Amino acid sequence: MSIKYSSKINKIRTFALSLIFIGFIVMYIGVFFRTSMLIMTIFMILGLLFIIASTVVYFWIGMLSTKTVQVVCPTCGKTTKMLGRVDMCMYCREPLTLDPELAGKEFDEKYNRKRKKS
Repeated sequence: MSIKYSSKINKIRTFALSLIFIGFIVMYIGVFFRTSMLIMTIFMILGLLFIIASTVVYFWIGMLSTKTVQVVCPTCGKTTKMLGRVDMCMYCREPLTLDPELAGKEFDEKYNRKRKKS
């Protein structure tokens, strides 16, 4: 079974969206503790912190997205953004690289990790 890869920007955006939903769920759980104001307040503040964290992540990926390299995907012909040495096309999930050493090799996200110098 092969691993489903997606572009790094889409992964981070999905994480930020999940933080919003987690925040809403935590706040909704707090409604069940209406009899105890302290517990309800804790859940509401915790949910708010999740939503604030999501805003921070969205802001960070937005700033990061403005500095990325834009390339034209050879398969679908659409312009996509690349983070790191290897990434996937946002639209057709074609493996992309700007590193000539990695051209033709099988896609692996480990290529983005920094190498240890010996």
